[in-house]
Amino acid sequence: MRINKTPLEGFLTIEPDYFHDQRGFFLETYQENRYINAGIKDKFVQDNQSHSKKGVLRGLHFQVNRPQAQLVTVLQGHVFDVGVDLRPNSKTFGKWHGVELNSGKKNQVYLAPGFAHGFCVLSDTADLHYKVSLKYDASDEGGLLWNDPDLNIDWKINKNEIIVSEKDKNLPTFNEIINPF
Repeated sequence: MRINKTPLEGFLTIEPDYFHDQRGFFLETYQENRYINAGIKDKFVQDNQSHSKKGVLRGLHFQVNRPQAQLVTVLQGHVFDVGVDLRPNSKTFGKWHGVELNSGKKNQVYLAPGFAHGFCVLSDTADLHYKVSLKYDASDEGGLLWNDPDLNIDWKINKNEIIVSEKDKNLPTFNEIINPF
């Protein structure tokens, strides 16, 4: 397993070892001790999965008072995965970073607590799996507008092709939120 730093502390890319032969492949998507030894010490308590078609953009979401760590894996397809640093004491507060995840590369993203998270589907469909360190709480959910002009995220797809939920279309911009972290 290889852990790669990104420009944002607390946002890591992970390349798990996998074994491939004529039958297919085998991959450990998570093994607690191996991730702890790599510096990811969060206890994951809930697994989530989504299935989306091309152009679907989910996010940018976060939990306000009880921020979650996330470990994100694409099971099928190809997405552009983004984290926005919402930690006010961080050197990269207000910055975003994105990485392409795809089932062919079998790469993952780790986001420490305090990031807003979102992704956009670049393939015909994508199945995304993510582990979180705290249970989802609908009363604690927050979000940022996906096309916030101050963040200026390049979602790697034509903006006319992006499909966003009504809820996500009405999220505040980064400058409109009072930072909860």
